Amino acid sequence: MSETARDSLKFKEKLGYGLGDMASNFFFHTFNLFLLYYYTDVFGIGAAAVGTMFLVVRIFDTFSDPIMGIISDRTKTKWGKYRPYLLWMAVPYGLCGFLMFMGPDLSETGKLVYAYITYSAMLLLYTAINIPYSALMGVITPDPRERTVVSSYRFFCAFGGQMLIGFSVFPIIRIFGGGDEALGFKLAMGLFAVISIGLFLFTFVTTKERVEPPKAQESNIKQDLKDLINNGPWILLFLAAVFNLANIALRNAVTIHYMKYYVGVGNESIWLGLDYITIFFTTGSLGMIVGVLVTKYLSSSIDRRTLMLWLYVINALIIGAYFLIPPDQLGLMLVLQVLASFAVGPCVAMVWAMYGDVADFGEWKFGRRATALVFAGSLFAMKFGLTIGGALSGWLLGLFGFVPDVDQSEEALFGIRLLFCIIPMVFALLNALMIFLYPLRDKQMLEIEAELEARKKKTDLTNGDESPAMT
Repeated sequence: MSETARDSLKFKEKLGYGLGDMASNFFFHTFNLFLLYYYTDVFGIGAAAVGTMFLVVRIFDTFSDPIMGIISDRTKTKWGKYRPYLLWMAVPYGLCGFLMFMGPDLSETGKLVYAYITYSAMLLLYTAINIPYSALMGVITPDPRERTVVSSYRFFCAFGGQMLIGFSVFPIIRIFGGGDEALGFKLAMGLFAVISIGLFLFTFVTTKERVEPPKAQESNIKQDLKDLINNGPWILLFLAAVFNLANIALRNAVTIHYMKYYVGVGNESIWLGLDYITIFFTTGSLGMIVGVLVTKYLSSSIDRRTLMLWLYVINALIIGAYFLIPPDQLGLMLVLQVLASFAVGPCVAMVWAMYGDVADFGEWKFGRRATALVFAGSLFAMKFGLTIGGALSGWLLGLFGFVPDVDQSEEALFGIRLLFCIIPMVFALLNALMIFLYPLRDKQMLEIEAELEARKKKTDLTNGDESPAMT
């Protein structure tokens, strides 16, 4: 592959692409950290009912992912296949995220119905904008190493957004709400909506699509789905995503419960206007950011699959270790939070680059390319994992006798610790097992990229077109 192809992406485009994930995280990460708490402790819906809602809504939503992948793969505009959805969906996405936290004064049943409607609509809009956004990484460059760099920018921005969210949500709620958490959440999400819309539009303006399907490829949905199912490396990444997101969803959903009821700290200011929960979230995001920053260095000297395997195992063991920590060891909890998050940072950046790799592998093996469908299937897996983790968080809290805003029973405290430590550790180890079985190595991917480039040049010459595959 030529140096021109490798060096063609400028800083502005890499940053522009990365800020798209920051836009997503102003809602996605807020949901992961605060949505269960908002629904149970602020909006006033029972934990078990929330768990069931998470299951029902997310199962329905997961099936929208492959549909959106199929649609965006067949979209043709002057802006490309995937970029236009960033323009079309940014405003509806931000508006719906704000409506989720409006907190209307309704009956208990009315609140549950409102939550079902707004949460369902939000997840559909998330699919409509994030499937094309994710697929854009697969066509922004054909170079797998450059994809890893782009992915590092993406997750530097994503984790930067997560840090900002974890750092600011409770302080914003206190400042804007004046003691009224419901009002504080509503105003905070209004602010996040405006920022999210602006960032998505910036991503649209600064990026470009460069990789196209083979020129002779005809639209065939059945064949695209068949190729995807027969793509062994993609299947393993699919399962890894299910286990990884189940771990993340479950642990994030009960983090506030763990801190508030087991550790005994709430959102009261303890240092420079910050509360301990905010500090805990912020240190985790800082650990991830540092991990992302060293991704290029680590992946240049160690095969990505091998590196990810060991980092995921380390992360799992640290998560499990929390079960042994007494509630008064706050400093140790912060140290382990940094270490666990640092281990995850490079993995997230590398795995999203690897989704582009399996799209290339599919084109190399089957002679067809369906980039958005590959990423849509991966997001399907992630949402399925979120469904499992989200449902378990609500159900098991209810099963162990959790009651909001009271001193918890020993059984409830044990359940909270189980949800925060042991079950996520099991999911994390299953994720590591899938990476252990993943067959593609970096050297093999470079060979595949070289062969795909040779095929495209041969096709261009045959058709009398001497333009390069990447412009």
